[in-house]
Amino acid sequence: MKALMLVFEFKLKVSQIQKQSIEDAIRTAQFIRNSCLRYWMDGKKEDKINRYSLNKYTKVLADNPDFPWAKKLNSMARQAAAERTWFAISRFLERTASGGKPRGCLLNSFQELVSPVQDRARPLFDNCKKGIKGNKAVEARVGARRKGTSTKTGYPRFKKNSRSVEYKTTGWSLSDDRKYLIMTDKFNIGRMKLIGSRDLHFYAIKLIKRVRLIRRADGFYAQFCIDVKRNENTEYTGKSLGIDLGLNYFYTDSNNNKIDNPRFLRKSLKLLKRRQRQVSKKKKGSANRRKAINRLARTHLKVSRQRKDFVVKTARTLCTSNDVIVLENLNVRGLVKNHNLALSISDASWSIFREWLEYFGTIFNREIIAVDPKFTSQDCSNCGQRIKKSLSTRTHQCSCGTVLCRDHNAAINILAKGTGGQSETTPLNGVNASGQMTLWLRDENLETKVAE
Repeated sequence: MKALMLVFEFKLKVSQIQKQSIEDAIRTAQFIRNSCLRYWMDGKKEDKINRYSLNKYTKVLADNPDFPWAKKLNSMARQAAAERTWFAISRFLERTASGGKPRGCLLNSFQELVSPVQDRARPLFDNCKKGIKGNKAVEARVGARRKGTSTKTGYPRFKKNSRSVEYKTTGWSLSDDRKYLIMTDKFNIGRMKLIGSRDLHFYAIKLIKRVRLIRRADGFYAQFCIDVKRNENTEYTGKSLGIDLGLNYFYTDSNNNKIDNPRFLRKSLKLLKRRQRQVSKKKKGSANRRKAINRLARTHLKVSRQRKDFVVKTARTLCTSNDVIVLENLNVRGLVKNHNLALSISDASWSIFREWLEYFGTIFNREIIAVDPKFTSQDCSNCGQRIKKSLSTRTHQCSCGTVLCRDHNAAINILAKGTGGQSETTPLNGVNASGQMTLWLRDENLETKVAE
């Protein structure tokens, strides 16, 4: 099981001059990332460009007199930007499993850039190994829409609106009282007050492996990635629980307890539409348009935070009260292709809920199991008879006399699948979460670099 890293987030109290300096640092990190991507794209077969080549290239950019702003950024921050580039490249499928030209690639020089010659017939990159399908719109743009083929997600693209810059162990310092962050690179950002409830006094400076400056709609934030192991001792309850995620209720468990679906996005749609109309009415390029865009962004940010707060508290409650939790291994990416239900499914935030459930399962030493969702709603939890139902049928009625709520019946079947030792049961080993979280991060390696 991989170790976890804590990520503490603070809001920054900054002046207008400091805001501009942070913006300059973010744009410089974006320039470094895009330049490294172009360097990789223009490379030749014999160059054998890899992660370390991109790190060395950041030094070339800093020493180039045509780019005087690149040298202002701390050297380790430049390397962090290059690592983000390599993370995007490593996720890209270089070639098909059968060899030949890479799917979704316009340049023949991609074929031998990273992989050894002897590995040309093997899928080498993460999305290839995971079998993640690509986006048809992206396929059309890169000229890969051929009959019987499909690109994989992750073709590296140039950033045009980055929102963060990441420093490693240099380029920053903390005040003695740990209440101020001091940036020491040549952008002269200076001293910024940290606003938050976390206390950094409990952690040595050497344990802070990364510091990120992030721009959001309501201001600037600083994230501290701390290399500590978090474990909480909890007593075993002897309880197992199956949960069925839904839209009428957020979930129904095997004990027939139901949690209401908060529908944060649905409740805010009226305000969001009004904010969007205000943006559309403003003149492009005007200060009023920028203000309207910021108001719209802050509304979206509030919905996102409401959703996250709900799933974090719900996942923690489940993990503290049960030893084994079984849920469906839902293909959310496929489910949202139903345009009638896409908004409701996205608003339910099932994927985020599962990520946090797995995280708290690791913290509290609980077992989180994902099972195949096939026929969990159709099979009778009492006799096993399969009874076909449409989505509109909310009651399960079986010839054996069983009458249950459809979701309750499904939750019982899910629990039986997860704890009955059947072949379709899929235990989750460790944390399978992705994205930028404000409370935790997996161990620091190439695959755990968090993008903007």
